Amino acid sequence: MEPLSFKVKKLQAPTDISVDFSLQLVGSLPVHSLTTMPVLPWIVAEIRRLSMPSSMEEPSTSQIRLYVSPASLRCGLDTGKSQQWDPLICSSLFEYKPQHVHKLIHNSHDPSYFACLIKDGAVNQQSICYVFRAADQTKVPEIISSIRQAGKIARQEEFQNNLSDVEDPFSKKFEVLFCGRVTVAHKNAPPALIDECIEKFNHVSSTKKLEFNSLSQQRETANNSGGLSFSDKLRSVFQPLVSEEEEKRPIRKSYSQPGLPSFSFKRDFQDGSCRSNSFASSFDETETSLNLKRQLSYGHNVVQPTDIAGNRTMLFTIGQSEVYLISPDTKKVALEKSFKEISFCSQGIRHVDHFGFICRESSGNGDCYFVCYVFQCTDEALVDEIMMTLKQAFTVAAVQQTSKAQLQLCEGCPMQCLHKLCEKIEGLHPSKTKLELQKHLTTLNNQEQASLFEQVQKLRPRNDQKENELIISVLRNMYEEKQKDHVHIWEAKQASQPSGETTGNEMPSSAPRFRLDMLKSKAKRSLTESLESILSRGSKTKGSLENSGSVDLDSSLSSTLSSTSKEPSVCEKEGPLPPETPAKTNGSVGDLSSDPVSHPIEQPDKLPQQGFRRRANTLSHLPIECQESLEPVETSPSILQRKLMSDYESKQSQLDVGNDTPVRTRRHSWRQQIFLRVATPQKGCDSPSRYDDYSELGDLPPRSPLEPVCEDGPFGPVKEDRKRTTRELRELWQKAILQQILLLRMEKENQKLQASENDLLNRRLKLDYEEITPCLKDVTLVWEKMLSTPGRSKTKTDMETIHSAVGQGVPRHHRGEIWKFLAEQYHLKHQFPSKQQPKDTPYKELLKQLTSQQHAILIDLGRTFPTHPYFSAQLGAGQLSLYNILKAYSLLDPEVGYCQGLSFVAGVLLLHMTEEDAFKMLKFLMFDMGLRKQYRPDMTILQIQMYQLSRLLHDYHRDLYNHLEEHEIGPSLYAAPWFLTMFASQFPLGFVARVFDMLFLQGSEVIFKVALSLLGSHKPLILQHENLETIVDFIKSILPNLGLVQMEKTINQVFEMDIAKQLQAYEVEYHVLQDELIDSSLNDNQRMDKLEKANTSLRKQNFELREELQVANGKIQNLEATVEILLNNECKLKQSILTLELERKALLQTVEDLRVQTGSPGGKHLLTRQECMDAN
Repeated sequence: MEPLSFKVKKLQAPTDISVDFSLQLVGSLPVHSLTTMPVLPWIVAEIRRLSMPSSMEEPSTSQIRLYVSPASLRCGLDTGKSQQWDPLICSSLFEYKPQHVHKLIHNSHDPSYFACLIKDGAVNQQSICYVFRAADQTKVPEIISSIRQAGKIARQEEFQNNLSDVEDPFSKKFEVLFCGRVTVAHKNAPPALIDECIEKFNHVSSTKKLEFNSLSQQRETANNSGGLSFSDKLRSVFQPLVSEEEEKRPIRKSYSQPGLPSFSFKRDFQDGSCRSNSFASSFDETETSLNLKRQLSYGHNVVQPTDIAGNRTMLFTIGQSEVYLISPDTKKVALEKSFKEISFCSQGIRHVDHFGFICRESSGNGDCYFVCYVFQCTDEALVDEIMMTLKQAFTVAAVQQTSKAQLQLCEGCPMQCLHKLCEKIEGLHPSKTKLELQKHLTTLNNQEQASLFEQVQKLRPRNDQKENELIISVLRNMYEEKQKDHVHIWEAKQASQPSGETTGNEMPSSAPRFRLDMLKSKAKRSLTESLESILSRGSKTKGSLENSGSVDLDSSLSSTLSSTSKEPSVCEKEGPLPPETPAKTNGSVGDLSSDPVSHPIEQPDKLPQQGFRRRANTLSHLPIECQESLEPVETSPSILQRKLMSDYESKQSQLDVGNDTPVRTRRHSWRQQIFLRVATPQKGCDSPSRYDDYSELGDLPPRSPLEPVCEDGPFGPVKEDRKRTTRELRELWQKAILQQILLLRMEKENQKLQASENDLLNRRLKLDYEEITPCLKDVTLVWEKMLSTPGRSKTKTDMETIHSAVGQGVPRHHRGEIWKFLAEQYHLKHQFPSKQQPKDTPYKELLKQLTSQQHAILIDLGRTFPTHPYFSAQLGAGQLSLYNILKAYSLLDPEVGYCQGLSFVAGVLLLHMTEEDAFKMLKFLMFDMGLRKQYRPDMTILQIQMYQLSRLLHDYHRDLYNHLEEHEIGPSLYAAPWFLTMFASQFPLGFVARVFDMLFLQGSEVIFKVALSLLGSHKPLILQHENLETIVDFIKSILPNLGLVQMEKTINQVFEMDIAKQLQAYEVEYHVLQDELIDSSLNDNQRMDKLEKANTSLRKQNFELREELQVANGKIQNLEATVEILLNNECKLKQSILTLELERKALLQTVEDLRVQTGSPGGKHLLTRQECMDAN
């Protein structure tokens, strides 16, 4: 699945560049919209015949240039200069969207020709077939690949546009937990399927746990014994052991996610389960395709529970015609299924909080199987709502499909008859094709047979091939005319039913005619089948003689390889084949608009003497006598086939010798082929790598049998060298491995560069707003210095410096880091956190849980910054990240949950930092800055804030307050969004960013300052309006859109205001007035009771305070006694110090006297040493 991304203005990608090809337009022909792939080669033959004059053997063509791009498929006349298409210079022959290219055909017999069927539903549901010819036949696969790639990109863009359509009235989203998936045997299932799937998940998880436990025990015993057994050594080579991280992951112990209320039966599973597959691998087809193919081939069910340690939450979105699962964690579409692919939906019986659906998926070999996806919801009510929404969506889609009245094929449709005829004669020799056509003509009436015979004889075909082409052309025109007046079977059944009670037994006149025609066609079909069975019995005995007596190489080989019976696959037995699904045969590129999942492919039976039937020779139209090159037979040939093939190879070798061609093919061993592909890939050879570019787009373009298989070097045959030694081969292998490792490293580096480029582009997109206060370079350097301080989270910074820096401006590209820095400084200033702190639950763990607030959050996602490019895409990366933050906070703070306005606060934070950092800052603002109080369900704090704002207006702007009161305009009419969204819902982002700068610095009082400054600075304009509607409209609409100068002036005024004391006084005043209001509403008895209760509580508090006072007095007395003791000890110590100082002075004087008395040098030296000791 492609990631859901937002629209970005970026440079033109390489896939957006238009490519052009110089071609020859052979011709075109309008055909019916129900034309299938088997009919298309005959239409191409008719186009070539119509474009070919009678005097020329080559068709008359016009030189054109085909421009291919995801925007359009344009064809214009070739002027001979390869220049960009200009509508003023070049004339356009036709122009279509690349996704309207319905089918492409390229026959390997004549590789220079190809055709495309363009389905244009705008004009009477007609299709047009164009046939082109390329001068270089090797360019045809590239042209087809370019058209397919352009169509693929265009369809993806259409899907993204439909997905990002915010105005989808039916799209509903639900948050679910993805439990896992199980392959089932049938498209329908009993109601107990969901319960059985959950039991299988637990059983598989338990088995995995036992295997891991046994493996760990084996490793412990091997480590204790000092070695590994032989089986362990093999396992260590081919199967990596479980890592320590995987062993430490939690174990699935119950049916539901831990932390969610389980509504299932109370069963105790003592044997828990370990993780089986990761969440990503549960959806990754490339990782599980081999396992699926292997187990499906043996008829085993594949059970894949999800990893309980990973984030399994998904957004289950129900659209108008499809359902898709979006992962908020990876920001990608994990699963997308149309309603046509879903065959069963059910809710759990015992596990009522679970539901699931069965859908069809395809494997790599063309088979299909059915998979049941199981999900869990928060409660049973949500599951009921999802099931009701699915039922409503299916009903609406069915009604819309019926209202469109698209043409479909039934068994009696003339175009279906033509499809079966062309499918039957596909690949047959012209003589046998002619015989089958004659059998089919017997089903027509006499008039139709005469008309067809007359038209064919007029043109006088030269051989059987030309005659067959003319017959098919006449039949096609005849059946297309019949199809216009055809009544389908279901329409006939509806017409045959009584239209009402008043009509009685009246029936439409067309119904009996239709029944008569059906009876005639059935009778003719049964007669034809009986004749064919009689002829087939005789042909079995004469087949070998006819083949041995044949002289024509083409006729003999094609008669042996012609007939191939087709058996429907398992998926086709479940339901009929869609009418527009062509039979995929050699030489056809396939249906571009068909889905490989919804249209299974027919598989021919492998008969012992039958090869792969090739496409009929309708695209080349070479005379039969000139056809000598045939396609190689891949199956084991019979004796006659081997003889013919040997004769053919000898003829080819003689032809090569006659032409003096020096090319001599040499077969390489399989090791040499691998080496040549890895070490020195041959660009000139026709290796499978040549068509790697086309492998992603469906069927590969068939190779031409006339093109020689190049197994040598690009410049000629490889000379016979001596056999390489083992050492040389080992060195070559080492070189190839090193080159592969280098390529992998380069690819990883490219991915890192691409990721960094996407991050940079994403960051530029987020910061796409106009700054209010431009930040000078000197101020930016100050901020960078503060941010680069080592250990800044533990180092206090001078608040005056921070205030000055914030006032001068904040650089936009550093704003997120500066907000985190201000939060760190707040925590350093307030060492003791607030009383109400949330649980320290990791952000990743919160994302793994389901929230009961999902509906409110999902509704507000589209209303949050709807014009900003990061949030504009529905369920894009921005909306999914915002959903994760709001969901995590609703789980972290159940009391608040989610409130309108939080999405804008989280959105502003998300624009400046990562998702996890934005969640941390939201938690800081709510709990540390005190914003949480105003989002409580009772909204009491918001009412107090409205009163405080009114009092501020009364004290600072009395005339404005009186004017608003005169017109009965309270603050809740205009200021409530300001407080709940921090001005983000109405004001420009640049202004809101400056408000958040001050909010992180000064706290919630900034909101009052900004509101008071805005109203005060625009007071003259507000006073000019004289009614309620105009005043409120001015404050809500005109006030936020004023100039940048006025907004910067408002920000400067905020830095100079100090209203903290007033706000505290107004809050106390509000509570006093509230108590007085409550008292005024009471009578005397109630007032007395209240006063008695208050007196009792006060007495109790007084008694408690007295006890506390006595305890405090006792502590004070003890402390005073301790202080007296310490003072006495201090005096004693001071006296001891004085005594010691006097003694020291006396000793020094004695030493001096002794030194004077002894005049010897030794004594003097001794005294000096003693003095030094005394000094120390």
